[in-house]
Amino acid sequence: MDLTISNCNNFFKIKGILNRNNLEVFQNEFNNIFERVNNLTISIQDVESMDRYGVKAFAALHNEAIQKNKNLSIIGLGCKDLYNHFKAENAA
Repeated sequence: MDLTISNCNNFFKIKGILNRNNLEVFQNEFNNIFERVNNLTISIQDVESMDRYGVKAFAALHNEAIQKNKNLSIIGLGCKDLYNHFKAENAA
């Protein structure tokens, strides 16, 4: 399944597989997003899988939110790889 990103205001839904092959779609959608919004919510409920490139893209988005003092919420039970990454960083 390909990656699709839909949005309404500051709420984005990601559906499909986020990997190295379609990472550009993700990056184009969220490029400079914090220049336009203060609060961003991303649902990963329908993400089937994510490789390390996808996880790194979310981590970069998270870091950008922190640097620019913006709010980023990632919701849904979609992908364990992403949760494991943030869980490991919090523990370190």
